[in-house]
Amino acid sequence: MYVIGIMSGTSLDGVDTVLVDIEGYGLETQLKVVGYHEYPMPKGMKEKIKMTCDEELSRVDGICSLNFELGYLFVKAVQTLLSKYHISSKEIQFIATHGQTIYHIPFRKGKLLPSTLQIGEPAILAYEFNTTVISNFRVMDMAAGGQGAPLVPYSEYLLYSQKNRNIALQNIGGIGNVTLLIGQDIHHIQAFDTGPGNMMINEACRQLYHQEYDDQGKIASQGRIITPLLDELMAHPYMQKVPPKSTGREDFGENYVRFMINKYKNEKSEDFITTFTYFTAKSIAYHYQKYILDKYPIHQIVIGGGGSHNQTLIYYIKNELGNIPVCTQDELGYSSDAKEAIAFAILGNETWHHHFSNVKSATGAKKDVILGNITLPPR
Repeated sequence: MYVIGIMSGTSLDGVDTVLVDIEGYGLETQLKVVGYHEYPMPKGMKEKIKMTCDEELSRVDGICSLNFELGYLFVKAVQTLLSKYHISSKEIQFIATHGQTIYHIPFRKGKLLPSTLQIGEPAILAYEFNTTVISNFRVMDMAAGGQGAPLVPYSEYLLYSQKNRNIALQNIGGIGNVTLLIGQDIHHIQAFDTGPGNMMINEACRQLYHQEYDDQGKIASQGRIITPLLDELMAHPYMQKVPPKSTGREDFGENYVRFMINKYKNEKSEDFITTFTYFTAKSIAYHYQKYILDKYPIHQIVIGGGGSHNQTLIYYIKNELGNIPVCTQDELGYSSDAKEAIAFAILGNETWHHHFSNVKSATGAKKDVILGNITLPPR
């Protein structure tokens, strides 16, 4: 059956949409990617999202409106995907959407309970395409005592796990996260956020160069590492938290980047890009060395997400991790860009079949649970 996965991540590059043909569920899942498209994130929308995520600038009426605005944006993204691959919406069994994360509190924060908020109204999609929409995947895991993240590990388990091989899947989107597959044992999967992925690099590019990202890491390759800045970044409180753990724009977003640039304002622009790039690589290596490599031999590291295109970042990661074979998803024949959209198509399929899709060892949940809210078609 044809299903669509939608992902709008913390990097705010665009709305990833993927059309897949999927049958079965669990380890019997058979999946074929029919097509992928990244719908550009309008600049005005990007600014609204960033303002809504800001604790000081956010307004409740803005969140209310943005929830519907994103719903209509997702509609345009799906329409473009369907048109590109000449598929009628009547052929779509369901749409699975992660939504846009506005705020995520994985641990109790004073009087604030562990909680999460993703917006992008699913009823808009359900109405426009007259189909079922599965959304809001994080909340059931949090109800079961988990952090609601990371969610991608279940899909990676289905697609990549192999008997007698330990494989680390390192995603580098706005945030970096690793999934460690121990053979094909779902109960021993480890997954957690390693810190920033592209988020700080992209934000520094916007603030210093008025461009959205460092194309292939060309700017980073020209600078030097600002040692005091790197030391301060590595001392961030998140680095000392013990997995399972997750992070987001609250820790490593626009305000944090601006603070660091102002604090080290006498440094060269390219040196900030180099340092933030190296910090991403070093934070990944740090977590592997502290929580993985002393327990399990790693046979392969597979890098996915937008960061896999940053050649300077990949060079730093390989250098930090020594003799462990490192490759990208594209080198294995899979699309790095479509990874997370595919993941939510898979998670939606598990929900469709009333099957659990959280990984307790990754999120900290007490039980296996069925994820996602279901919005039925209106007609």
